[in-house]
Amino acid sequence: MDILLKEIFIGKPKTVGQKEAIEPMEREWTSGIFKEPVHGPIWVGKTNVSGDGQADLKNHGGPEKAIFAYPSSHYLYWQEELKTADIRPGGMGENFSLEYVKEEQISIGDTFQVGEVMIQVSQPRQPCWKPARRFKRKELALLIQNTGKTGWYFRVLQEGTVQEGDKLILLERPHPEWTIAQCNYVMHVDKQNMELAQELANIELLATNWRKTLADRVDKRQVKDIRKRVLGPNE
Repeated sequence: MDILLKEIFIGKPKTVGQKEAIEPMEREWTSGIFKEPVHGPIWVGKTNVSGDGQADLKNHGGPEKAIFAYPSSHYLYWQEELKTADIRPGGMGENFSLEYVKEEQISIGDTFQVGEVMIQVSQPRQPCWKPARRFKRKELALLIQNTGKTGWYFRVLQEGTVQEGDKLILLERPHPEWTIAQCNYVMHVDKQNMELAQELANIELLATNWRKTLADRVDKRQVKDIRKRVLGPNE
């Protein structure tokens, strides 16, 4: 597997929109999704990339979501699907824009060396309403989820510096069967398959929040309502 760290993006939360707007998509909101490319060596710590930040620390950031990675090749799809050139690398709020890899090729627990840093795949991204608000496409979170073009998160096992152009070298792959694509399938498509949900929930290297969601699904035989997450205040 020859994965390239094509670009690195960081950004602090900022507030945009209009306080008194009647149209929900035009209202004021705060997010760390707005990121800019950085060049040269940059420090990666246990909870984030240096200079990066999140507005909603309950649902973003932290040790399980230290780095958000997104395949650069997805942007051509979104440009064609949404008929806009406005959505381009960095647009999904990713820290690492990766080349030569997709969700079907990355698995939970995959451990990589990149520059001085050792990182491990923790979970797929579950898109919320903020990319939709950014690009004024109310259905975008659902489109990201339903296409499986979600990207994924890394936890940081060893801190250090990275820079664009570094290669991700695979060190360990404990769960090759549990690709990001397969995790998305269980969580979002085959939602009534409690056997698969339990199997995935048992993977210790899967992020805690995913394990809890799946375990609750199995215990209650009930799938959690996603409207608040994917539509939120955009409705």
